[in-house]
Amino acid sequence: MTEQTSQTLLQTLIKTTFKRIWLVIVGVVAVALFFLWPVLSNSPVDYANIEDHFKYGSIGSESVNGIPYWIWRVLPKVFPDKLPGDQGYASLGFIYEPGKDLPVGFGKRKVFIDRVGLNCAVCHTGTLRETANSEHQVIPTMPANVLNLEGYINFISEAAKDERFTANRMLPEIEKLSGGLNPIQKLIYRYIAIPQTRDALINQGSRLSFLNNNPEWGPGRVDTFNPYKAIQFHFPMNKLREDELIGTADFPSIWNQKPREGLQLHWDGNNKSVDERNKSAALGAGVTPTTIDLRRIQRVADWLWQLKAPTYPYQVNETLAATGERLFQNNCASCHAFGGSQTGKVLPIQEIGTDPHRLDSYTYQTLSNQNTLFAGYPWRFKNFRKTNGYANVPLDGVWLRAPYLHNGSVPTLRDLLEKPENRPQNFYRGNDIFEQEKVGFVSDSPEEDGKQYFKFDTTIPGNSNTGHLYGTELSSDEKDALVEYMKKL
Repeated sequence: MTEQTSQTLLQTLIKTTFKRIWLVIVGVVAVALFFLWPVLSNSPVDYANIEDHFKYGSIGSESVNGIPYWIWRVLPKVFPDKLPGDQGYASLGFIYEPGKDLPVGFGKRKVFIDRVGLNCAVCHTGTLRETANSEHQVIPTMPANVLNLEGYINFISEAAKDERFTANRMLPEIEKLSGGLNPIQKLIYRYIAIPQTRDALINQGSRLSFLNNNPEWGPGRVDTFNPYKAIQFHFPMNKLREDELIGTADFPSIWNQKPREGLQLHWDGNNKSVDERNKSAALGAGVTPTTIDLRRIQRVADWLWQLKAPTYPYQVNETLAATGERLFQNNCASCHAFGGSQTGKVLPIQEIGTDPHRLDSYTYQTLSNQNTLFAGYPWRFKNFRKTNGYANVPLDGVWLRAPYLHNGSVPTLRDLLEKPENRPQNFYRGNDIFEQEKVGFVSDSPEEDGKQYFKFDTTIPGNSNTGHLYGTELSSDEKDALVEYMKKL
């Protein structure tokens, strides 16, 4: 070997060594910044318009539990086989508006890299059509009547377990969709974001695996406290009693909060504080006691405080409604009108007779853990209580809150006035065409243009349509009049 060749080899070795050292340094710096940046920089996307802030603003769920934006964007492209349709996240009922890169209910925050997480609107924004050919009208603060939240949880969990969830498979898709990442971003996504997101989603899926043995939620519903137990409190879900493992209930509306302060809130009336209820819901959406964005949540709360329910947009038979108003005052107002003697109070389960699963799912053990949340802060939880039934809720905007009862087991208001044996035993959820006569959403069609709706079976545990016999003894004409009046509430 000549001296010149030796020098060339030495120079090549030095260059290679320095290159490797440089890559290590860049990697170490990238890792350090990834973990330090939440302290140094935490930048949510803000919106001047309060309705946009509600639909797309951050509540803090992205800081720790958020999914890196570009991973979230490419999941439907890499794993289309794990979705129920070919419309990406929209096939799960997420609502897209023109000009928005995220569906309603997702906020974005830069914590070194952009991350996305859920906000309040994901459970509290729905859609409405007058006919099959009408445009979908997006209505914030109503129940998310078309959202399949459990389907979303299953999708991201199953994607994470798939062998395609690798940097080699996902980075090319990210590059195509993003228009190209810079070198630091590529390192972060390859060595940190993709593997850590995969592990986090697998872990979350494992904690929520008990849901696989439960009845499906279907669109417009959620099990409020069992995922809470698994994620927030690390309960051993496989060791819990069978009667507390099913707690599926409808998403509620959230307008007009001021007159609700002091009433017993949640379906089972387990809290009287609107503020505590709001923070509890934020935890359910993915924030933690240390990442909750109190200022941005309060902005939403201030907007909801006196926001009135949407007015019924269709024609009302005023003569019939006048008869219905008298019937409402005599039969319903004491429990369901603001100021009623029993409004906002819990009716024992033995009296109301509706499905007990949601009530049983909230246990004393859950209560004792919840009241430890935010320990050390002035807003530490202190108002949660275990009750013996379901709360009588005010009915403002009731026309938009179908299906009815706490578990969404009765498709229309008119059906609710029938005895349980005469209510539909099976119907379909997820359609947003409004049924004006009976007040609810069309529920007798299994599919529309190839889209399959969810079959709701009232014989399944948690889905019973029994109980709430009030008004069932009225005549058919009186029931029609009562429903006509309730359109105006």
